[in-house]
Amino acid sequence: MTEPAAPTAGPLSFGPFTVTPHERLVMRDGVALPLGTKAFDTLIALMSRPNEVVSKWDLMALVWPGMAVEEANLRFHVAALRKVLGDGKDGARYITTLSGRGYCFVAPISQTDIPAERRPAPRMELPPVKLPNRLQRMVGRDEVVAAISDRLIASRFVTIVGPGGVGKTAVAVAVAHDLLETFADAAHFVDLAALSDPDLVITSILLMLGLPAQTDDPMPALLTHLRDKRMLLVLDNCEHVVAAAAPLAAEIFHAAPHVHILATSREALRVEGEQVYRLAPLAVPPDGAGLTAAVAQTYPALQLFLERATAGGAQIALDDGNAAIVAGICRRLDGMALAIELAAGRVEAYGLEQTAALLDERLNLLWQGQRTAPPRQKTLQATLDWSYGLLSDIERLVLRRLAVFAGHFTIDAALEVVPDDRVDRARLFDAIDSLVAKSMVAPRPIGAMMRYRLLDTTRAYLLEIEPDDAALAARHATYYRRWLEQAGTTWATVPSADERAIHFSALHNVRAALDWCFGANGDAGIGIALAAAAAPIFLAMSLLIECRRWSERALLAIDPSTHGGAEEMHIQAALGLTLMFTRGGSEAARGALSRSLAIAQARGDAPNQLQLLGRMHIFHERMGQFDAALGYARQSLTVAETLGDAASIGLAHSLLGVSLHLAGEHRDALNMLEAAWQGPGTERISTVHGFDHRNRAGISLARELWLQGRPLDARQLARQTVTEAAQMEHPITLCIALIWLVSIDLWSGELDDAEESIDHFIAHATSRSMGPYLSVGRGVKGELAIRRGDAAGGVETIRACLRELHDSGYELLTTTFNIALVQGLLALGQAEQSAHLIDDAIRLVEQGGDHLYMPELLRMKARVLLSFPQPKIGEAETHLMRSLELSRRNGAKAWVLRAAIDLAELLADQHRRKEAKLLLESALDGFAEGSETADIRAASARLKTL
Repeated sequence: MTEPAAPTAGPLSFGPFTVTPHERLVMRDGVALPLGTKAFDTLIALMSRPNEVVSKWDLMALVWPGMAVEEANLRFHVAALRKVLGDGKDGARYITTLSGRGYCFVAPISQTDIPAERRPAPRMELPPVKLPNRLQRMVGRDEVVAAISDRLIASRFVTIVGPGGVGKTAVAVAVAHDLLETFADAAHFVDLAALSDPDLVITSILLMLGLPAQTDDPMPALLTHLRDKRMLLVLDNCEHVVAAAAPLAAEIFHAAPHVHILATSREALRVEGEQVYRLAPLAVPPDGAGLTAAVAQTYPALQLFLERATAGGAQIALDDGNAAIVAGICRRLDGMALAIELAAGRVEAYGLEQTAALLDERLNLLWQGQRTAPPRQKTLQATLDWSYGLLSDIERLVLRRLAVFAGHFTIDAALEVVPDDRVDRARLFDAIDSLVAKSMVAPRPIGAMMRYRLLDTTRAYLLEIEPDDAALAARHATYYRRWLEQAGTTWATVPSADERAIHFSALHNVRAALDWCFGANGDAGIGIALAAAAAPIFLAMSLLIECRRWSERALLAIDPSTHGGAEEMHIQAALGLTLMFTRGGSEAARGALSRSLAIAQARGDAPNQLQLLGRMHIFHERMGQFDAALGYARQSLTVAETLGDAASIGLAHSLLGVSLHLAGEHRDALNMLEAAWQGPGTERISTVHGFDHRNRAGISLARELWLQGRPLDARQLARQTVTEAAQMEHPITLCIALIWLVSIDLWSGELDDAEESIDHFIAHATSRSMGPYLSVGRGVKGELAIRRGDAAGGVETIRACLRELHDSGYELLTTTFNIALVQGLLALGQAEQSAHLIDDAIRLVEQGGDHLYMPELLRMKARVLLSFPQPKIGEAETHLMRSLELSRRNGAKAWVLRAAIDLAELLADQHRRKEAKLLLESALDGFAEGSETADIRAASARLKTL
């Protein structure tokens, strides 16, 4: 590097200007010119070699010693210098540019000696503010800026810590601008990012403050200058020179009691007096269905994305349809401001969907940012290169290995997966401590356990460096297989979402391990065991499509010689259940469940036999084969009694209670369901089938209470089960609770409540791709339409719904929809069609076994008979009497009342008013006090007319 000639001690003159180097002062006619520090240094460097061409490289080395800066910085300061000097005006020439070579100072220079007492007092025209411009608008950081400002005023020394690209510098600049008035405009910003030598940290501060930096030990002069000053000193990007910046900041903090220090770094300075503020990424919406545009726009990450995309020329009309795409992009980028800005800049060229797809292909690392951004922030690759380059060799090795973890991991997991002959446990602990401190690994407590994770962008960067380490991936997959086998047995008994979150935090790692196992270079043997162990967690989260996909892949990979083992049993069971919920009663579902049960029986595995009998029970129930389902329920009780534990018996009671309820055996059903709902040890029966059986027992019990004349208790219990199911955050359990709640609302005549519940049901069924449930939801909408007077529309909807349900083999609610369809056809005056349909419905119940609805079918048959042009009054009365007697015999008081209302109407028309009156009074007698349903209101009103 070419050294400049040493400046003389006295003032120098050229044209109308006087330059005093040791005072760093340029005056014209006694007035000090507003010349910035770097512009002054540029002038002195050029004046030290008058009439010589100074190359731009030499000039940058002289003005920014030890720093790597871009040529644009030099051009900026030369232009500023020319403007202040008036270079080029009225023929004045001071600095010339030689294209491709550099700059030359061409004005004659003379040395003058002005006595100090005659020297004019400098008059500064600008305040000594040396801060970068703040962002015009900073999204989502107002509270952060306020909090840091308060802490900085109170404690004097704050370090903003966070990973690269999170927005530390922007926040620090905003804080400094907010506090300008507090410090009487004495705020100085020192960017340490360009320093390559830690020894130049103090030099940079001296130059920023306008102090000479030529002494061997400048510290005393710096501290003397600062001792009585009140100012804010911002030290930006300390991480790569932390060994020098930390003690220097500590010295200033102790020696200058009125200087406040705001530092930014990817790791804390760890010196006395420092207060650390960890800057979190911008908040992003949680992953889940139902995100609306209105809700999405409340999250700062989305606000930033939309603003930057719009500024880049994209036209985005955020709506409920695309809000999830934008939210997914922001989540994928972990709410990191720089990454979001870079992604938003691509939308104008690629659109939202393609931008999201490119993120998944890891192409985002090289996306270009703003031209004026520092080199380390022009791309994510540059930002990560900067961070990665600051690590030691062992830290880099450990970090690359930690990239095998997708999402959160525990220290136990890291200890099992990362170490080998190159990294022992002690070095791993030290490396993770350091990586956390340097913001390369993010800690997060979940429950009582600390979890760690790499940002997705960091992980993608590391996988590009070392994309495939088969031994590491095998250790990772094996660890999570063992962990699932040990912890998975507890998932079935964990009802709350908060408790399950501890288990579910491993889900991303399980997925990543399965991807590797069944990939080109994976280990299918580990994958089969892992898929079997993972099935319960997928089912517990109602991730049906995902569970089905991995189960199918695992079954294809099983060697024929190992068929009939425990792994095949679990995988077949999971496949059967997921096929049932997503595709209905297919033969594939039946085959998988039957195969799994056969393996359990052959192995003498009673606990799994019980679980599988439960699945076979609900499969046949959904197929409309209620007698067969009852048989499986009875078998389950036999197996449960051999096991003897309360949870197993509670599960069997739930299965049997539901079957007895649908069979119309109300008294026995009530006993079984009460035992399943309230019995000892049944607080947590099981969600391993894909739903919670205690909750299912509770909602079935609510239906029984309604049928037995306790509508208030029924509705209260029904809503309790829905609330509990919602707290579990388990969509299948919630859907089951909601659809049975809807039936109680419809029976009670509460149509608005029924519609609200069915909308909720449809939303959750959609979120988990439960096709048959979506058809059920549409069918209920059709029944509501009929009840509200739109018989034609309702009939068409229910017919379409029944076609879809028949195609998918879902017949659980066929009878209820047939009853609603008969009501619609009667409203349309289509008596003949009603007659055929009601006869078919009665025949199906006699074949299938859902005798619960037989009293209602007999009642509807009577109404059909009365709707003919020549009403068949005698036959109608016979069917109503059969309905009445069957309801009484089985203990269904609500069905008794319905049959009594219709029969009383018929009797009254025949002038048998006394019989009708006694019939209604008897039917109303025995309902719980305060009971109120549409049927009770109708019966009471009819009594007044008799």
